[in-house]
Amino acid sequence: MGVGIAQAAARAGMQVILRDLQKSLVRDGLRNIENDLGHEVSQGQISAEEKDMILSRIEGTTDLAQLHDVNLVNEAVVENMAVKKQLFAELDNICSKNTILATNTSSLSITEIASATKRQDKVLGMHFFKPVTTVKLVELIKGIETSDSTIDISKDFADRIGKTSVVVNRENPGFIVNRILVPYINEAIFAYAEGLAGKEEIDTAMKLGAGMPEGPLELADRIGLDTIYSVMLVFYEEFRDSKYRPHPLFSTMIRAGYYGIKSGKGFYKY
Repeated sequence: MGVGIAQAAARAGMQVILRDLQKSLVRDGLRNIENDLGHEVSQGQISAEEKDMILSRIEGTTDLAQLHDVNLVNEAVVENMAVKKQLFAELDNICSKNTILATNTSSLSITEIASATKRQDKVLGMHFFKPVTTVKLVELIKGIETSDSTIDISKDFADRIGKTSVVVNRENPGFIVNRILVPYINEAIFAYAEGLAGKEEIDTAMKLGAGMPEGPLELADRIGLDTIYSVMLVFYEEFRDSKYRPHPLFSTMIRAGYYGIKSGKGFYKY
């Protein structure tokens, strides 16, 4: 996600710092961007000169202190509250007082993440979708103290990188898209686990009968079953409603390491 956001911002003419914990991860991120842009060159979508210009705007680093004078930070680390709060506390100490801190969380509380800082009015959720380079939507989520000016600046950023933004007026688990989408996927898992139909039949039915571009189990594999599972657990804990309970088959697949495309096996093999 971080790589996609960096690429989108650099394409829009912005100077970008891509930061990760290890040099190898930074190199991998930069290589992925270069490969993606190279594919666009081969397809005639951009020129080689445009590719080089985009790459020249991205600087890789492992040093968090290099973010001290940026205007906007887009965090895309692991979906873990403790990790995010620690990072935001560090960013709060490093960055200028005017820097906006955005989290790309898909389910966690913006307000709780912001509580690790002394600038809660400048913290928001900026939820991108995979792949960032092609999916047009970004959700802008307000925490309890997020200011209107922070939202306005973030809208402008989204516009500049070619995204359509929707504002979520108050945080809730899953915001808009995942609040609706993740339980839909979980219900498809229930149907599959109960033997209602095979995985191909379920996916075909939703594509042809409901006009979905891909079936729910195919989509689960692409997003990552571990990500969806963690979101469902957040829903279940937050709402205390049994309709958000992950099916036991879902839990078993996670224990087996069946995460979908990224692990080579989910509901399908890759």
